[in-house]
This record gives sequence, structure tokens and C-alpha cells, in this order.
Amino acid sequence: MISRLIIAAAIALFFTPAALFFTPATLVFSQEHPEHPKKTAEHPKQDGAEKQVSTADISAGIKSNIAAKSKESPDGKFHVTYEGQDLSLDLTKVHDDRLQDLGGGKYFACVDMKGTDGKTYDIDFFLTGQPGKMKVTDTSVHKIDGKPLYNWKEENGTWHKAPAS
Repeated sequence: MISRLIIAAAIALFFTPAALFFTPATLVFSQEHPEHPKKTAEHPKQDGAEKQVSTADISAGIKSNIAAKSKESPDGKFHVTYEGQDLSLDLTKVHDDRLQDLGGGKYFACVDMKGTDGKTYDIDFFLTGQPGKMKVTDTSVHKIDGKPLYNWKEENGTWHKAPAS
């Protein structure tokens, strides 16, 4: 029951504009999640116009995005900014077991990437779109060399990103 509450809160935060959560003491990142987001209910279809997206479509979408961004880069690497530092990364693995259709045309993918600094980065991607036309809307460094960068803390029904202990 608690896990369902956590998942529901994470998904609700994902759809809430981040600007609503700026406070002096904390900053909530709605794109983040307790472990990885999961779809809690079937999203409505629009007169059959919306094609069902499979996890294979999500995997292909994230691989395509990473390949395209790497090709555009002068060094042939995928780049993510973390704490003001540009990380040059190569795709190691897409966690096909963690790909999720979040509903409403939003999807989640988790990948491992190897940095030119020798570290392994767990990067979370949020995507929108349909098969063959998926677009990455957000990325976040979730772990470095397997160590989580944050945990989740629930306060008054709202989940906040908290430093890992």
C-alpha cells in the first residue's frame, strides 16, 4: 500500500510544474522517483488514435536519442550536465526491465553509461511521443558507480528529493 502511495505521489509530482515547489529550504524535482516510476492506471485512448507504445518502442526511442545526440557531438559522446560539469558518456546498457509507460504519452527509461572519467553513471530519461518519434524531455543523474545521489523523503503527502545518507 505504501509503495502505491509513493508511486502515485511521484507520478503526480511529475505532472506538476516544478516552479510550484521552490522553497528556501528544499527543491522538489518532479521528474525524480523513489526507485523508478511505474504507471498506476491505464491512460485514456483518444478514439483509437493513440498507438500503444511497448517497452521495445521505449528502448528503441532512448537508443535512437542517445545515438543522435552522440553523432551531433564533436567527440561522438552523449553529454549530460551534472553539478555544472559536462559529462561525456557512452551507452553501456538500457535497463529494459525498468522501462515504463507512465501514461499520457510520457515514458521512462533508465540506462547505464560509462564516462570518460571511468565512472559508471545511472541516467534516468523521461520521454514523450510515439514510436519512431520519441523525444527526451528530461535527464537526471541518479547514481554514480552504483551509489545513489539522493533518497526520497515524504513530508505532508509530498515527496522530496533528499541527500543520500
